[in-house]
Amino acid sequence: MTVPVGFSVGECRQVVLVEDLKRTQIVQYAGASGDFNPLHTDERYAVEVAKSPTVFAHGMLTAGMTGMALADLAGEGHVTQFGGRFLERVWPGDSLYASFTVTAIKTENDKALIDLDLVTRNQNDVPVFSGRATVTVASG
Repeated sequence: MTVPVGFSVGECRQVVLVEDLKRTQIVQYAGASGDFNPLHTDERYAVEVAKSPTVFAHGMLTAGMTGMALADLAGEGHVTQFGGRFLERVWPGDSLYASFTVTAIKTENDKALIDLDLVTRNQNDVPVFSGRATVTVASG
């Protein structure tokens, strides 16, 4: 098998997803997704009713930012599998960083596939999202 260019098992790539997440970005995501749960958009509701310190980002906003970074890493149209779980809430003001670690390189149907573990952490190095992905890459 020809090893895909630029990838090796154990290699880790890190990406900045967002620095200082703004409430505006959370509200924009609510509009784009149609998810207007007041936990994400209404400060008074979040604090008084839900007893949250403030509003917090949609889990899918975090997953979406992680997925976009993965797509940027692999190239458009090369993500074949992507999934994960939400571990912690993401708050306005948080900065998020994703790391992608190569766990396997294989060939299937004459395509080079890269398996990745992924973790998105906040500025305190607390994991907020983790998962796995498989991408296809050009072999060289």
